[in-house]
Amino acid sequence: MYGAVKDELAATLREIEEAGLYKRERELTTPQAAHVATTGGEALNFCANNYLGFADHPDVVAASRAALDEWGFGMASVRFICGTQTQHTRLERRLSEFLGTEETILYSSCFDANGGVFEVLFGAEDAIVSDELNHASIIDGIRLSKAARFRYRNADMADLRGQLEAARAGGARRVCVVTDGVFSMDGSFAPLDEICDLADEFGAMVLVDDSHAVGFVGAGGRGTPELFGVVDRVDILTGTLGKALGGASGGYVSSHREVVDLLRQRSRPYLFSNSVAPAVVAGSLTALDLVSGSSEARESLQANSALFRELMTEAGFELLPGSHPITPVMFPGEDGARQAAAIADHMLGNGVYVIAFSFPVVPRGRARIRVQLSAAHSADDVRTCVAAFVAAREAVG
Repeated sequence: MYGAVKDELAATLREIEEAGLYKRERELTTPQAAHVATTGGEALNFCANNYLGFADHPDVVAASRAALDEWGFGMASVRFICGTQTQHTRLERRLSEFLGTEETILYSSCFDANGGVFEVLFGAEDAIVSDELNHASIIDGIRLSKAARFRYRNADMADLRGQLEAARAGGARRVCVVTDGVFSMDGSFAPLDEICDLADEFGAMVLVDDSHAVGFVGAGGRGTPELFGVVDRVDILTGTLGKALGGASGGYVSSHREVVDLLRQRSRPYLFSNSVAPAVVAGSLTALDLVSGSSEARESLQANSALFRELMTEAGFELLPGSHPITPVMFPGEDGARQAAAIADHMLGNGVYVIAFSFPVVPRGRARIRVQLSAAHSADDVRTCVAAFVAAREAVG
């Protein structure tokens, strides 16, 4: 029976290959870090979400190693059966304190958190108003609910107003505005202060996925709500432990007590997925302590991001404006995708690891290399990366 299916799948794979969209995984032969080794040799890593450099931080690693002895390797259970350890509830309380919310619930990933929140809270009589550039996990999560769906142009407050008007005109019981805090392909911030103003005007809730901000955005690293001064106006926060907060796995929903309590009763990814591994919980707790105890890593990250933008601008590259450590280097036009891919390949050959993105991941004609800075990079690392861009441009044309 598989014979015909095999041929169909092979044809689809050929189409992906011919379109230049086939994804090949490069193996690391070292721990995740600013300096890594691949099967092709050593490289400076400028494409990980390791914003604070905690993925191989000695304190995080030591806490995780100690947890293996104290708490074991895995939970082999879901939370409501026998998958809850003292440190799971400790991490949830710690996240709530850090984020300024009433309660937090852990998930295996933020993808699961976004996949588990909408169906529980919103039904056919409700409406969800979503930014067009929201993460795939948000899009998938919204699809699981029976709520009416409205989409507004990225960070366009006039269009958001229009969609909120349409949602209310349709008689929606609950309305929720949903947005990424940081849009990961652009490195741009959602204007949360304006979003909250509109939500208040229309009696809507606000949900923010802050995965690319928690730990390093805002004066205390508490993310985009802190940056925009709306900590007490965002109703639901989702986020990850797999980027700045240690870079392992795990996600969360942090919100009002009643929201979290209901998620514990009905959220399917929570009820039917193994608990976050003990070593990940312990490492994440230490990562939160590091964020709360010192601003040094955040300051290094900001300095590296500013230096990279300054040097790349001086070198004549086109960057999307902003201050986030996600820094898209743009290669517009019909030939941009080929040029971005060729430059990324040339750079890896010279020991600098970056990744090119093109349609359909980003709009057609807006190809880019998404550079991601880390606090673990030195100023010399940043200069080496810029020099590699210049050399690749000269080689590729």
